[in-house]
Amino acid sequence: MANRYFIVLTALFMIAALAAALWGRPVFFPTEARSTPSDMVRKQVDPPTDEAIVVYYHERRPYYVTTPNQVHGLIADRVNWVFKDAGIPFVWRKTPAKRQLEVIRDNTQDVCAVGWYKTPAREAFGNFTLPIFMDSPTMAIARADNGQIRTGETLARTLSNRRLRLLRKDGYAYGKFIDDAILQFAPREMVTTAENLSMVKMIHTHRADYFFISKEEAEDLILCSGLPAKDFHVIRFSDMPPGNNRYLICSRKIEEMTLLRLNRAIKDYRLGSMAPNPTGMAATP
Repeated sequence: MANRYFIVLTALFMIAALAAALWGRPVFFPTEARSTPSDMVRKQVDPPTDEAIVVYYHERRPYYVTTPNQVHGLIADRVNWVFKDAGIPFVWRKTPAKRQLEVIRDNTQDVCAVGWYKTPAREAFGNFTLPIFMDSPTMAIARADNGQIRTGETLARTLSNRRLRLLRKDGYAYGKFIDDAILQFAPREMVTTAENLSMVKMIHTHRADYFFISKEEAEDLILCSGLPAKDFHVIRFSDMPPGNNRYLICSRKIEEMTLLRLNRAIKDYRLGSMAPNPTGMAATP
């Protein structure tokens, strides 16, 4: 009887072992499930969606530059600092510039977009923080061999030259001084949705003659374009006012207290009360 009982137990054990081998799972001695490489990547990049504010940006050297684990740049580093100082979790999300404003206008999400100029039209649907960055006076990039556009001339003279074609980004504002002048002189223009790197190549291939840009961007853009620097000329205008302020524009869905905390942190940054460039709380999606 004992032998029969032993034989039955042995048979059951062998059946269970065979099933475990076929299914690839240990039955009697389970081990912790292993994460696949894709699972680990997903854990690193998924943002905390419940409380984090989404901050929209588009690739724009030297203001916003995507790196493997973060977004950095002249303005992006300030945003990282401000959100950390305010204690507000956020996540960077790369989005075309025009789409950023559309989402903020829809007002269905807690979102902000970085680096925008303040205009009455935008104030009608979004809330602005205090200024987070101030540009140098706006200038233009043109081909060095283009004799129709010269540094030191007034903006009005350049815009009224019918032999020149302005390359203008769709949906962009260049500040009141330039925007008003464009309306007044109605220059020949080409409108594009391309990023600055593509725009400088359009100038190089004679598709347009010039476009407006900040000093900070111009120097970096020509360097990174891969095109000969000698082929370009930076145009400075004699009547150009000081540079424009750039802001965070946020959907009205974001609470007023959150904006107050961001503004307090921006003031802290201006006062230099803490290190100018700490590691932020954000991760790239």
